[in-house]
Amino acid sequence: MTIRLSPLAMRVAQAFGATVLGLAATGAQAQEKFTYMTNWYAQAEHGGFYQAVATGIYKKYGLDVTIKMGGPQVNILQLMAAGQADCIMGSSDMQMMRARANGLPVVTLAAVFQKDPQVLIAHEDVKSIEDMKGKTMLIGTTAVQGYWAWLKAKYGFTDSQMRPYTFNIQPFLADKNVAQQGYLTSEPYAIQKAGVKANTFLLSDNGYPSYATTISCLENTVATRTKATSDFVKATMEGWKSYLADPAPANALIKKDNPNMTDDQLNHSVAKLKEMGIVTSGDAQKLGIGIMSDTRMKQNYDFLVSQNLIDPSKIKIEQAYRLDFIKDAKVMP
Repeated sequence: MTIRLSPLAMRVAQAFGATVLGLAATGAQAQEKFTYMTNWYAQAEHGGFYQAVATGIYKKYGLDVTIKMGGPQVNILQLMAAGQADCIMGSSDMQMMRARANGLPVVTLAAVFQKDPQVLIAHEDVKSIEDMKGKTMLIGTTAVQGYWAWLKAKYGFTDSQMRPYTFNIQPFLADKNVAQQGYLTSEPYAIQKAGVKANTFLLSDNGYPSYATTISCLENTVATRTKATSDFVKATMEGWKSYLADPAPANALIKKDNPNMTDDQLNHSVAKLKEMGIVTSGDAQKLGIGIMSDTRMKQNYDFLVSQNLIDPSKIKIEQAYRLDFIKDAKVMP
């Protein structure tokens, strides 16, 4: 039996067939959901992730990415373990190694920041980190098992000079004998806006080896969603390259997630990221944004072991990270 279609029905069928063929030819597919959780409120330091959402880079790789904000009261490791995020932003690779040693099977796949933006800030009479040995040091609790241990080992600082940092710059402004921790793009800017002259010392330029702004995931996620994870890593690095060239698309999303963020702060932060080579310096110049090396990871691991911050019987260095995902990405600055 032959079915004859009317001319109109034939045109509709042809149009539908052309649409299906077109979608197949362009590789169109359902977007795979993927959730990434940051370590703080939305800011320029998260720009590449937001840029990859804003400009459709993640979609180009078939991913429907949701970025969730962290914050001072948010334990992103616990939330990832509970299935509320596929991967998270580690503040440092050392932080992720400690989490692994404490029993969470987390593995780091990339580190956007070649230089950890952690800084020490002192009043203008202080000319070096060594000059802070007699100062009161305001240090946050999360730093005690990270760069504070490194500062003690390298510069001879003592716990007796340490006081809690509560993310409030007023104690620093009020007392010239106080020095404090900070983030390159944040506290120095706030102190400058308050009209106080200060000197800022970037720890990474003084030998602190840690990477920062990591893509860290559970082993099971990497094993069961290998392609999606690999695509997320590569797309993110493309997002960072795009963000440093033109941050406007991401900044609009950042301000939407974090209404307290200002254009002035965003512009200042982006300028500092560029000026200090936070993303594009070191190995990233030749091997691509987000790269890590065995040498630096071993340096960080050995430091943590030497300071009794991790038990080497609880974590082997090869469990803490993988280089294949970021080496395959190779997004040049």
